[in-house]
Amino acid sequence: MIGVVVACLAGVLVLAAVTALAYRALRQRRVARTLAIDTPRGVAEGRFVRLGGIDQWIQIRGTDRANPILLVLAGSGLPLEPFTATIFVPWERHFTVVLWDRRDVGRTRGRNGKAGNENWTFDQFAGDGVELAEFLRTHLQQDKVILIGQSQGSIVGAKMARLRPDLFHAYVGTGQIVDMPRNEEQTYHLAVERARKAGNRKALRALERAQPPYRDVRTWITKQRWSFATDPEMNGWQRKAFGAVLTWPGYGLADISRFMFGALFLPPRLFEETIACTPQRLGLRYDVPVFLLHGDDTDVHTLPALAEEYLTALQAPAKSFVRLPGTGHLTFLAQPEQFLTALLTHVRPLATKPPGSDSSPVQEKSWF
Repeated sequence: MIGVVVACLAGVLVLAAVTALAYRALRQRRVARTLAIDTPRGVAEGRFVRLGGIDQWIQIRGTDRANPILLVLAGSGLPLEPFTATIFVPWERHFTVVLWDRRDVGRTRGRNGKAGNENWTFDQFAGDGVELAEFLRTHLQQDKVILIGQSQGSIVGAKMARLRPDLFHAYVGTGQIVDMPRNEEQTYHLAVERARKAGNRKALRALERAQPPYRDVRTWITKQRWSFATDPEMNGWQRKAFGAVLTWPGYGLADISRFMFGALFLPPRLFEETIACTPQRLGLRYDVPVFLLHGDDTDVHTLPALAEEYLTALQAPAKSFVRLPGTGHLTFLAQPEQFLTALLTHVRPLATKPPGSDSSPVQEKSWF
């Protein structure tokens, strides 16, 4: 009798697995159909390119390759490719959108593993990014690129913009990391407050053991984990994100695993550079226009007040701080339409001006 029950249970599990895989395959085909680009000057490519001596994955998509190039750098360990259908397809009518899996991200990490991670630095990532911008200029026959950096990607993006300003129309920071010693002290207390209001004793116990200042990556990741877990915006987006990743065409189980756990991998030197980031180390002079399209006060992970203070202090040909009401740390991931409207209003005009036109006047702050 026990053998019969076990056999029945095994059969049910197999049937459930087959059904789930069939449903996933169906959804993947549906997503693939939404991704079709059939315009005469459209571009839809996914490929490895050689950057910094290794193969790194990029995706290039747009309905007209004459549109401005938009290179998007995501946060730590986060591949953006699975969100093409839900976020970037509408952007592709106005920009040629380029998504890049850095050394610590997605398909690039799948190709190369963690080799050499103990020596990874943000300067190295920025060097890879400059090579990518050079490739895109030649490949798409344009002079410059618009650069977006989000969260950890904002450190890389800021370094790229300062290293080779001749390659970029503008730098756009969102969830901008600027002053980590102050940011981590304040966001820690905000996380404790959220956990206390929610009566989340597990979070409170974990946060009690993860107080700043942070000397090791494990303690900081613990703080980040529970800070995210007590953030409603982050929780809502994570539920949607998992579905997008599961149904992304071409993603296998290894790709899904790297997405789920990629943010937990932060090599020691990158951790040290992240925690030590200050306005002075990030840089206070840019030779390109700088726009911070930032979440409102619901960004409880990279505080908008610190980002605005940074923008006020820095020198640039043009600069603007734009708060996006109702958005938090995730900005374009959670509210892509609002973010796109801000890009079209504030940034895209810089990439479509005739050669020799003057830059936009300095604008210190706006509410979008």
